[in-house]
Amino acid sequence: MTQHVYMIGTGIGNLSAGIYLIRDGKWSGKQITMYGLNTHGANDGNLVEEYTKEYRGPKLSNTKGFLAEGGRMLNEATYENLWDILRSVPSLDNPGQSVTDDILHFDHAHPTHDVARLMDKVNGLRINGKNDYEKMQFNMRDRSFLTKLMLMPEKDEEKLNDISIEEWFKTSPHIFTTNFWYMWETTFAFKKESSAMELRRYMNRMILEFSRINTLEGVTRTPYNQYESIILPMRKYLENSGVEFVNDTKVTAFDFADTPFRDDIIVTGLELENVDSGKKSKINVEKDDFIFDTNGAITDSASIGDIDTAIVENKEYAPSAALWKQATEHFYSLGHPDKFFNDRSQSEWMSFTVTTNNHFLLNQITRITQQEPGNALNTWVDSNNLLSIVVHHQPHFKAQKENETVFWGYAMFPRKKGDYVDKPFIEMTGREILSELIGHLNEVDGAADKIGDHLDQIWDSVVNVIPVYMPYASALFNRRAVGDRPAVVPKNSKNLAFISQFAEMPFDMVFTEQYSIRAAQVAVYKFLGIPSSKLTKLHHYEKDPKVIARATKKMFK
Repeated sequence: MTQHVYMIGTGIGNLSAGIYLIRDGKWSGKQITMYGLNTHGANDGNLVEEYTKEYRGPKLSNTKGFLAEGGRMLNEATYENLWDILRSVPSLDNPGQSVTDDILHFDHAHPTHDVARLMDKVNGLRINGKNDYEKMQFNMRDRSFLTKLMLMPEKDEEKLNDISIEEWFKTSPHIFTTNFWYMWETTFAFKKESSAMELRRYMNRMILEFSRINTLEGVTRTPYNQYESIILPMRKYLENSGVEFVNDTKVTAFDFADTPFRDDIIVTGLELENVDSGKKSKINVEKDDFIFDTNGAITDSASIGDIDTAIVENKEYAPSAALWKQATEHFYSLGHPDKFFNDRSQSEWMSFTVTTNNHFLLNQITRITQQEPGNALNTWVDSNNLLSIVVHHQPHFKAQKENETVFWGYAMFPRKKGDYVDKPFIEMTGREILSELIGHLNEVDGAADKIGDHLDQIWDSVVNVIPVYMPYASALFNRRAVGDRPAVVPKNSKNLAFISQFAEMPFDMVFTEQYSIRAAQVAVYKFLGIPSSKLTKLHHYEKDPKVIARATKKMFK
């Protein structure tokens, strides 16, 4: 009987696992079946009308425009597995090129250089004097605790069990008032409540970027949104290779073999449910088959609204984590999903996507922030919600018309009230969210003819504003202890692997495509008996004297 692999979830991790099986394992695509709740994964981006066909919440009154739940900032220097796997994926836009070629050629032609990273009501753009955001603003105690964290050996990571960043810096709370923290918090989506263990990993893995965090020069951008630039080419490659995609399907339970000592993990069956019809079914898993599970997804249980409709919070426990939790009821060594999916206060935030039918609002933002689209991540450090916007190079969607503008933003604290709209961000309609943003833009607008003087013109141009509430957006940063995440291939597992941001690997950092793709390679190589020495080599910039010297210099600015 032909060996088979069943993949639960169709995000970038499992898509990569399929490519590794075909490329390095010499498998046929016909041996691979992928089950997905939707086609987008975390690397979303589409017409609102198309996206809402897969949305199972309340119907929207306005489905015009575009939707981007979020954005992932790539990095050329440290996303080793990403560039490796995408070199094997043909471009859909440029025959003869790979997706890696597409992205790097575009990025090199449109390099990022942010000149308005931080803003506030008093100083406007923080580019002059003592509030120059190039300055990290550390004091000696901040530097001491940050250095101590970074230099902690990996073998001692358990000393950070369940310790938050706030607790680590409890005797140096000054750090949370610095430019460094505002940039770090909103670049990587950390919160004070987040894991000090993960901050330690980031400080080591991303040390190359520390010295240029204020300009984001290390950020690598895709030509279009990442769904169209990365996910669609990967799916097309796999489909052309014979991989079967089963959409709108939730795997609700694993069946496990009952072994003599109940310590061997052997999946013998999968229980399925069609999320539209409710029809249930079951498949048998043969002894030589493999199961790759996405044991947690940060876009699970998201809720969306529109320009005149606030979101209705979906309180469902993350479906991907529910399946992981079912597995932990059988085996004690598979982690603790509740640490990541049972405390929304640590992990929730909101995003919003604005579509306009002309470039007036875009040109106003460009004027105020003093930079062209494609360069900006702008944060209002004194906003109640810690509001940020990202204006990508235009067009950001292939279907975007020449006259249209699309940009998105996010709020880190959706339960707090707005500064200009007197209600919690989570309760705002898209119209109210854009009003909140315009209020902040107007506050830092130094011109005599301010953006707030052109409200009628702006509102006439607005096609839609789509708010998105994501309860688990930062769940991968939740406080954790060693053992809370299962190994990619757990001990005694004969055929089950976990491929996600919630699987455990040494050194690497979550909230990146790199992490998911690395997990995919680890799982495939382990099951196929490919030596770990063949894994894609990772850079260790934290051991490079020149990089450390630049970071040290930056720390004392």
